[in-house]
Amino acid sequence: MTDPRDELVEHLGAMRAFAISLTRNTATADDLVQDTLVKAWTNFDKFEQGSNMRAWLFTILRNTYYSLRRKRRREVEDADGVMAESLSQKPDHDGRLNMRDFNVAFEQLNDEQREALILVGAGGFSYEEAAETCGVKVGTIKSRVNRGRARLAELMNMDEDEPMEITDVVTAGIVAQQSHA
Repeated sequence: MTDPRDELVEHLGAMRAFAISLTRNTATADDLVQDTLVKAWTNFDKFEQGSNMRAWLFTILRNTYYSLRRKRRREVEDADGVMAESLSQKPDHDGRLNMRDFNVAFEQLNDEQREALILVGAGGFSYEEAAETCGVKVGTIKSRVNRGRARLAELMNMDEDEPMEITDVVTAGIVAQQSHA
């Protein structure tokens, strides 16, 4: 007695032609035939020996096609990803982890750098106002801010151009590159 699975190959051409007539697309038809073969192979225990293999395969192919059509009717075409991007949301824990990393790194800065970053970044002071508050020259404040930001980036293993996603406005101000002259 021969294994009915051996008969599958005999029907591939007819199955592909039927799939092309349904889908009107050779790539989709090939996928449909492949799906049909996988379903048939995994469900061979349901095939009745001696019955019409071709009819059984075509029934699986047809049902698979209509199932895919129903599924696609419910789906929204989003080839460029615009729809998905508008629906997606970053997990909240990323911001908390970034915040924890930032706090650890910020504590490692020297007092002058932390003070300059807080005044210029978080406080929104101009370099001149921060210099006056600290009793130092403007160039000193600029240098402290620049070295503080560079050291933060180094401690956090970030490239200087890499944006950091932070939910806290104050911290974002400290990290942000501001052009106060």
